[in-house]
Amino acid sequence: MRRRAFSFFFALTTIALPSLAASINFDSLDDGDLVSNQFSGVGVTFQNAIVLGSGISLNEFEFPPRSNFNVISDNGGAISILFASPQSSVSAYFTYTEVVTMQAYDASSTSLGSVTSLAGCSSNLFLSGTAGCSPNEQLGLSGIGAISRVTITGNAAGGSFVLDDLNFDVTSTSSEVPEPSTLFLVTGGIAALAMRRLRNRQIR
Repeated sequence: MRRRAFSFFFALTTIALPSLAASINFDSLDDGDLVSNQFSGVGVTFQNAIVLGSGISLNEFEFPPRSNFNVISDNGGAISILFASPQSSVSAYFTYTEVVTMQAYDASSTSLGSVTSLAGCSSNLFLSGTAGCSPNEQLGLSGIGAISRVTITGNAAGGSFVLDDLNFDVTSTSSEVPEPSTLFLVTGGIAALAMRRLRNRQIR
C-alpha cells in the first residue's frame, strides 16, 4: 500500500503543466486603428500595424479575412510583435502581394529562426494571386526556444500583406506557472490525503 501511495505521489510531482494558449483576431478594434498596446492585457504589443476592416479599408475580395471582418496590415514597415512572457510557439495567417518572412528573437534579440511564405507564391491574393496559391497561408514558428519578439517583413515600405488570427502559447517560464515550492506543497498535501485514505481502507 505504501508503495502505491509513493507511486501516486511521484506521478503527481512529475505531471507536466499545460501551456496557456491565446488567440487574437483584431475584431474588437476599428478600421484605421493603429495597433500598439490594445492587447497588453494578454501580454502582446505591436509596432507598425494598422487595422483594415472589410468593406472599408480592406478589399475583402482579394484579401479575405480568415475570421470575421478585421485584419492588420504592415504600416510603413515590418510588423513587430512583442511578448511580455516568452512564447513556445507563434503562428498567424497571411495574405500577401509579395514574399513574407516571419523572424523570431529571444529576450536578448538573438535570432532563433525564421519561416518564409510558400515557395513559388509571389502573391496569394484570392483573385489575382499566383496560380495555385491560396489566401490565408499559415506561417508559424515553434520548438526553437523562448520567443520574445517576432517581426514579419514583406515590402520594406509596408502595405504588402494582411495578418489574421494570431496564435501563441506561453512557455513554462511564464509567471503564471506556480513556484516549485508551491507545487511541492500542493502535491504533498494531495499525496498525504491519498496515503490516509489507503490506510483507512487497510484497517477496514
